[in-house]
Order: sequence, then C-alpha cells, then structure tokens
Amino acid sequence: MAGSAGWLVRWSSGASVGMADKRIKVLLDGTPLLGSRTGVGRYTASLSEELASLSDVDMRSVAFTLRGWRALRKVLPHGARARGMPVSARLLRKCWLRSPFPPVELFAGPTDVVHGTNFVLPGRLRAAGVLTIHDLAFLDAPEELPPSDRELPELVRRCARRADTICTPTYGVADAVAERLAVPRDKVVVTPLGVDPAWFTARGTAPPLRRRLRLPEEYLLFVGAAGPRKGLDWLRRAHEADPKLPPLVFAGPGSFATTERSISTGYLSDVDLRSVVAGASALVLPSRDEGFGLPVLEAMACDVPVVCSDIPALREISGGCANLVPYGEVGALVDALHNVLEDTSSASELAAHRAHAASFTWRRCARATVEAYRQAIG
Repeated sequence: MAGSAGWLVRWSSGASVGMADKRIKVLLDGTPLLGSRTGVGRYTASLSEELASLSDVDMRSVAFTLRGWRALRKVLPHGARARGMPVSARLLRKCWLRSPFPPVELFAGPTDVVHGTNFVLPGRLRAAGVLTIHDLAFLDAPEELPPSDRELPELVRRCARRADTICTPTYGVADAVAERLAVPRDKVVVTPLGVDPAWFTARGTAPPLRRRLRLPEEYLLFVGAAGPRKGLDWLRRAHEADPKLPPLVFAGPGSFATTERSISTGYLSDVDLRSVVAGASALVLPSRDEGFGLPVLEAMACDVPVVCSDIPALREISGGCANLVPYGEVGALVDALHNVLEDTSSASELAAHRAHAASFTWRRCARATVEAYRQAIG
C-alpha cells in the first residue's frame, strides 16, 4: 500500500464516508496520446475520455517529453486537465530504473493515484501506484527492442514490484505477469479494452477513399504497426503460396514490405480506418504475441470475418467467433483464408459476433480501472 502513515490517516480520519464514496484524484500518463496512436495510444485516449466523464474521478494527465508536452492540452478530452514535464523521457526512465526519484508530484502536484499507462510507473512520493502492462513481448524477444528500450525489461520488473496494483487487458496476460514478474496474482486486475460504438455503423470504402488509397475491390487486411511479433512474414508466405487469394493491404504505421499483390496505406485516421476495415473481405491478425488484439473485435463489429493466430490473448477475446490458426503453419493459414472467403455466415451468426464485440466497452474498462485505483489506495 502506497504512502506514509500520515497520508493514510488523512484518508481514514473522521470517516463517515468510505473510500468508495470519495472522488479519486488520478494523475494519468498521457504521453502515449502524442503522435500517431497505435494500440497503447488508443487505449490511453479512450480510457482518458471515459475517466473524464465519471463523477467519482478527478483526472489530470501528464506528458513526459522534453519538447512536445504542451501538445497534450490539445488532445485531451473536454474537461480533462494537462500538466507537462519538460524533461527527456529517456532521462526520467534512467532515474526511475534506480529509484522513485524524481516523484511526479513535484511537477504535477498531489494526487491519490499515479497511473502509468505504458509499462512504466512514474516515480511517486505518497500517491498509490497503478501500472498497465499490455503484454510481455519485451521479455519474450528483448533483442527486438530498439536501442533506446534496452533497459525496459528491468525497468518494468522494478515498476511492477513498486506498483500497488497492475492492470492487464486479458486474463492470459494477468497470469503471465504474476508468474514471470514475480508479483502476487491478487495484485493484478484485468481491465479489458473496449470497442468504440462507431464501429457498429461503419460502412465500406466509398470510391473517393478507395481511389486515394489505391484499394482493390476485394482485399485481405492487416491492421497494426509493422513489427517482428506481428507475424507478417508468415502472412506473406501464405499469401504468396496461393495467387487466388485477394490482394493484401497493410494499414498502420511503419515500413511494410509490399509486392505487386500487396499495398500499404500507412497510418489512417479513425474514420478512414473504420471504412477500410468494413470494406475488407477478411481481417487477418497473424501475431506471434498480443496482449489483447483490438482489431479482431472491431472487425466483428462491422461484420468482417476474422482469421488470427491461435495464441492465448486472441483465443480469449475472440470468444469462438474467429478462425484460429496455429502460429507459423502456412498451409493452415491459406486454408483458413479460403474458408472465410467462401463461407457465407448467417444473419444470426453475424449478430452473435456483433453481440460479442459489443460486450467490450470502454465504460467497462474505465470502471474496472477505477476499481484498480481503489484497490491500490486500499
């Protein structure tokens, strides 16, 4: 439990009102909101918006960056307040690797909870600490980390020990965090991600967008950032093995190796992304590792069939509504793609897939996160 005896007395003294009835002051790491948003950025944005709308939460956000911290004010939801730390994030990480100094309260003022949304828990003085760990890819393949993140595995281990509560997006990640980072399992809370309502009314690509992005009439779609753990080499081999498959489209930031039968759209706005997903023949997520796999649910929300690798997180969140393929098996992936392209799901099956996707909401994520805050405060 975080904080000194005096801090705890302040919360408990005279208390006809319990902690469950108090408005929690939260300082949330909003650094992932800056720049192009992929998984962690979208999580932080949607969670921030929901927390800002809750009457029992007083949320502020802080950005750890030397130059871009002023931009945080422009990207926060209405009513949320921003504080900046004009200090290099790399320098802060090196400090927090060794101790909780400098505590974030020195820059942002007192708070009840500090929430590290992106694997790193900022140093704190008296506030309770909540840390979100999205996956354990940094432990499984540390050689794939950029040079600036070489110390990340040890930093996350230390942050996990210092945290009062840890949030993960799935039960599979929660169990792995407890085992591999040597923290008590009851310290880990599952806060599943949500699907924005706009996905359920998404429509396919209109001709102007199709021309701008050079999209074919039919296409298989991958959504996400380019990276070794996304299984793109496996996907390319399967795609090249059968010329009868529709062209392949990669949507996301990073450098994608393309051929005459594949294209990359680059990073897309939320509006364009929804249209591109809704217009796909199938969504393919061939990841070697995932913490959640939000594109799977977003595709289901707009009636697009899904083929993904049979790994714990995707098996957990897909709920039997996706076509699961053993990772790395080229023939099995080709067969699965043909199966979804030839299958005409009934209206009841599509409705079941949409209902499954609809069960994941950002309000549910926010409420589970608030429970994590209360657990951390004790």
